[in-house]
Amino acid sequence: LIVDEPSAGLAPQLASDVYEKIKDINEMGTAIVMVEQNARRALKLCDRGYVLDDGKNRFEGTGRELLDNEDVARLYLGGEATS
Repeated sequence: LIVDEPSAGLAPQLASDVYEKIKDINEMGTAIVMVEQNARRALKLCDRGYVLDDGKNRFEGTGRELLDNEDVARLYLGGEATS
C-alpha cells in the first residue's frame, strides 16, 4: 500500500483514526510505504524510515533510531530527540 500525506488537511481526531487504520492494515501483513510531513507521528509507526533532504537520502534507520537521533530531531523534527 502506498500512502501519500494521509493526515494532510484532517482534523486531529480524523488524523488519529487514519493512523490507527494504517497500523491495523500493516498488522494484517500489508507492507506500507508512506510519505508524510508529520514525521514524528509517522516514525512512531514505521519499521524503517528515510529522511530526505533536497531529494537525497540523508538519514535512515528504524523509526525509533530516527526519533532518537539528535541531528534528525534538531534539523527535521523541530526539537529534541525522544530518548
